[in-house]
Amino acid sequence: MASLALSGSCSLAFPLKSRPLLLPRPPSSSLNLLKKPLRSTESRFSSVISPLTNRSALAKRSTIVKASSSAAASPAPVAPAPWQGAAIKPLLASIATGVIIWFLPTPEGVTRSAWQLLAIFLATIVGIITQPLPLGAVALLGLGASVLTKTLTFAAAFSAFGDPIPWLIALAFFFARGFIKTGLGNRVAYQFVRLFGSSSLGLGYSLVFSEALLAPAIPSVSARAGGIFLPLVKSLCVACGSNVGDGTEHRLGSWLMLTCFQTSVISSSMFLTAMAANPLSANLAFNTIKQTIGWTDWAKAAIVPGVVSLIVVPFLLYLIYPPTVKSSPDAPKLAQEKLDKMGPMSKNELIMAATLFLTVGLWIFGAKLSVDAVTAAILGLSVLLVTGVVTWKECLAESVAWDTLTWFAALIAMAGYLNKYGLIEWFSQTVVKFVGGLGLSWQLSFGILVLLYFYTHYFFASGAAHIGAMFTAFLSVSTALGTPPYFAALVLAFLSNLMGGLTHYGIGSAPIFYGANYVPLAKWWGYGFLISIVNILIWLGVGGAWWKFIGLW
Repeated sequence: MASLALSGSCSLAFPLKSRPLLLPRPPSSSLNLLKKPLRSTESRFSSVISPLTNRSALAKRSTIVKASSSAAASPAPVAPAPWQGAAIKPLLASIATGVIIWFLPTPEGVTRSAWQLLAIFLATIVGIITQPLPLGAVALLGLGASVLTKTLTFAAAFSAFGDPIPWLIALAFFFARGFIKTGLGNRVAYQFVRLFGSSSLGLGYSLVFSEALLAPAIPSVSARAGGIFLPLVKSLCVACGSNVGDGTEHRLGSWLMLTCFQTSVISSSMFLTAMAANPLSANLAFNTIKQTIGWTDWAKAAIVPGVVSLIVVPFLLYLIYPPTVKSSPDAPKLAQEKLDKMGPMSKNELIMAATLFLTVGLWIFGAKLSVDAVTAAILGLSVLLVTGVVTWKECLAESVAWDTLTWFAALIAMAGYLNKYGLIEWFSQTVVKFVGGLGLSWQLSFGILVLLYFYTHYFFASGAAHIGAMFTAFLSVSTALGTPPYFAALVLAFLSNLMGGLTHYGIGSAPIFYGANYVPLAKWWGYGFLISIVNILIWLGVGGAWWKFIGLW
C-alpha cells in the first residue's frame, strides 16, 4: 500500500496527457453530390428546341442522383441492445438450489418453516456467490421469496433493517467519502508513506499493528474498520495509483484490502474488548462453567498466537496474492514533496479531523456515557452534513453503501430467523450426539467440535448470532467429553472471531472492506478459507503450546 513510487511505476495519481480529437473527413462521393452540374450553351439551346427531350434527360438524371444518394445514406444495421437483466446460468443455479432443498424431506425435529427458510437462505447464498444480479438485488429477491411463500412475514423479513450493524457499515462509507473529499485522507496517507512507504509490505504491517493497538480501546470491529482504516486504506490506494475499475486494483489495493480485513478478525480475537460479541462469549462461559474470563486472562492467552498470526497472515497473502508494486525507495521523498505542496490543513480538513476524533472518542468511552457505536457515527455524520463537509447528495451517491446495507441486513434477518425457528439448535444437538458417540479422546473430540463450530459460520451473518446460537451447546458437550472447561471456553471464544474471515458477511468488518470492490468475491472466499486453515493451525498449534505453558490444560 505504501508503494507510492513503487519501482518508479507508482505515479501518485498524476493525470494522463489528453489527446487531440481527430474528426474524419467526409467521403469524396458526398462532396461530389454537392456540386452543381455545368450547363453548356449547346445544352441550353437544345433545351429550348427540344423541351420534351430535355425533360426526359432531367428526369433520368434526377432518378440516378436519388438512387445514388439513397444508397449512400442507407443506415448501418443497428446492433441489438445488450441484455440488462440477470445472468441466466447463475440465476438458474441459485433457483435450483432452493427448489431441491425445499422439496427434500424435512428432517425429524425440524419445523417445515425452518426447512423452507433454509432453502431460501442457501439459494440466496448461492446467488450472492455466483452473482446473477448485484448483491443487493439478489438479497432482495431472497427476502421477496420468503415473504411470497409466507415463510416470513414482511416485518420479519425486513426486521434487520432496524439492526444497528448494517447502518454502522453504511455510515462508514459516508465517513470515507468525507475523509477522501477533504484531502485529509491523502494527507494521512502521505504521512504513512513518508514513514513506512519504502515497501508495500512495510506499509501493510504498519496498518496491521496500528489496528491491533486500537482494538482493545474500540470495542466495535465495524467502527474500527469503517470509521478509521477503510478511509485510510482507500486513500493510500488512490495515492499509489491503485484504483477500482481501471485495471490497477492489483497494484496495491487488492492485497492491502484483503490483508487489513483478515488481520482485523485476528486483532478482534486478542482482547475481550476488541469485538462487541466477546463479552457475550465470556458471559455464556460463566453461565455454563461458572468461571469468569477476565480481560487480563483473555489477553494473556491470546497474545502469543495473535501476534504470530498478525505476522504470518500478511506475509502469506503477500506471497500468494501479491501487489504488483512491491518496493518504492523513492516513495518517502515523493510523499514529503506532496505534503509540502498540500500546505497547511484546510478548514474542511480540520472539521473532518475534529469530527473523527469526536466519533472515535465516543467509540472508546461511549459505554460510560451510554452512547453506542452507531449513535456516535450518526452524530459524527450530522456534524459533517451541517458543516457541508459532506452533502446528503454525496451520501445518496454512495451506491456501494446502500447496496451493502441491503444485502447485509437481508442475510442477518434470514440467519436470525433460522435460529428462532430452531434449526440451529437442532443442528447443534445433532452434532453433539454424533461426536459424543464416537468414543474418542477429549483432544480428538474437541478438535472435531472446533472444526464444526468454525465452519458452520458460513450460515451466519453475525458473530453474535453464531455465539448466541451455538456457543453454549458446544461448550457443554466439550466439557462433558473431558475437555478442560476454561480452556474450551477460551478456544471457542477466540474462534468466534477468527471464523469471521471466511466470507464477506461473517463479521462487521467484512462487508466494509469487501465493499471497496478491490477483491473479486471468488478470491475473497477462496483466500478466506485458506487463511482460516492457517489461523486454526497457528491458534491450536502455537497457541496450544502456549496454553500448555501457562497451565490452561
